Amino acid sequence: MSETPISPLRARMIEDMNVRKFGEATQRDYIRHVKTFSTFLGRSPATATAEEVRQYQVYQSATAVPAATINGSVAALRFFFRVTLNHPELGHHLTRVALPERLRVVLSEEEVAQLLEAAPGVKYRAAFSVAYGAGLRVSEVANLKVSDIDSKRMLLRIEQGKGKRDRHAMLSPRLLTRLRQYWVVAKPRTWLFPGKDPLLPITTRQLHRVVCDTAEALGINKRVTPHVLRHSFATHLLDHGVDIRVIQVLLGHAKLESTALYTKVATKLLHSVTSPLDLLTPLQPGEEPQK
Repeated sequence: MSETPISPLRARMIEDMNVRKFGEATQRDYIRHVKTFSTFLGRSPATATAEEVRQYQVYQSATAVPAATINGSVAALRFFFRVTLNHPELGHHLTRVALPERLRVVLSEEEVAQLLEAAPGVKYRAAFSVAYGAGLRVSEVANLKVSDIDSKRMLLRIEQGKGKRDRHAMLSPRLLTRLRQYWVVAKPRTWLFPGKDPLLPITTRQLHRVVCDTAEALGINKRVTPHVLRHSFATHLLDHGVDIRVIQVLLGHAKLESTALYTKVATKLLHSVTSPLDLLTPLQPGEEPQK
């Protein structure tokens, strides 16, 4: 525990976040954003005025603060003003910034196969296979327990995934085979993928590093992370004709809109559509459709 004294205001905000069951990462981000705002003011953020809140966003814009950071500060400060200070009107002066929309990175099926085979050892091969074969988030892979494998029902139990929700993920026959091969070698007891300390699970940072290093060694010219395997899982299912609502359930998305984003990178879906240009008649000379 840190011996640095915590101000009563910060302690109150932490209490407010704990009551609402905010995760540790969210709490750290919120505290950091409020501290940055306090540094801008040069005094306690509890004394901020509406004009100073507006000027803070002007300053963020002028200094080219990334849109994601601005939106993070908006969420943190709105919570701080509305809940901790009970001055929700101050939060009305905060404006979110539109994030640039980028296509998600997706691997081809061939690239996924290469990545899985190049994994450094049976442990990481199994972990990569879980991320892709069940479409799990990296935190869900890291926190799997041996007892979460239900081979009779062919399911993986995901405890307290995103949004603090329990759910089930698919367990394919090939994935079950790979997990059994891994268990024969490693015989994990509690955590399916233990860390350096066998009493603790592997860290998400370690999984992230190994995935990145493996992709780089293969010469895959894409920014590959564990989440890219999840993106690839969803996109490849869509390419093979699986209904988007089924994919929504498999991914654990609360909203269909989140799953619908994968239609933008599903290449087979795009290739299955006939362009209206190709439907025009008559064809021009030399424009015979290719067979």
